[in-house]
Amino acid sequence: MNTEKSTSVTEAEEHPTEMEEKKEMKKKKKPSIKEQMASLQEELDAMKDKYLRNVAEFENFRRRSIQEKSQWIKGATQRLVLELCDVNDNFERALNLEEAHKADGSFEEGIRMIFQQLTSILDKEGVKKIEALEQDFDPNIHEALAQIPSELEENKVAAVIQNGYTMHDVVIRPARVAVSSGQKPVTETKEENK
Repeated sequence: MNTEKSTSVTEAEEHPTEMEEKKEMKKKKKPSIKEQMASLQEELDAMKDKYLRNVAEFENFRRRSIQEKSQWIKGATQRLVLELCDVNDNFERALNLEEAHKADGSFEEGIRMIFQQLTSILDKEGVKKIEALEQDFDPNIHEALAQIPSELEENKVAAVIQNGYTMHDVVIRPARVAVSSGQKPVTETKEENK
């Protein structure tokens, strides 16, 4: 029996400490309203700081991207302009030829070579001339400036006023054209009347 009493006493001694621990845990679990507000304020401040850092980081990234893109465009333009400077130099040399060279046809040949050089540069950049003469009028690649009588059918391009160009299959300048009205020119009938 002594063993039973000692066991009961031990349980009773332990039991009050468990109760105290539970009370302390309850106190720890339920912080005061001020403590809760302070904790929430700390979380809010941390979130605001994180948000502001992310916004600043994104703004810096956007600025760097714009600057890199600008530099890339300038570099690409510079390369093209340097090639066009060569064409310009060749035109200058051709215009400064002596009269003797102009008479023997070398002037015309020089101009033809410069034209080929310029066409080659444009081809490398993906620029193509829009072939419009005697083609069906297409408002996607043509800009009609006039409608004129001609031997061609109606809505065919009768004359090209200014060439149009595409770059990588995108129209960068439409061809300015005069479109046929489908009527024959009047000049023939006036001559017959005389």
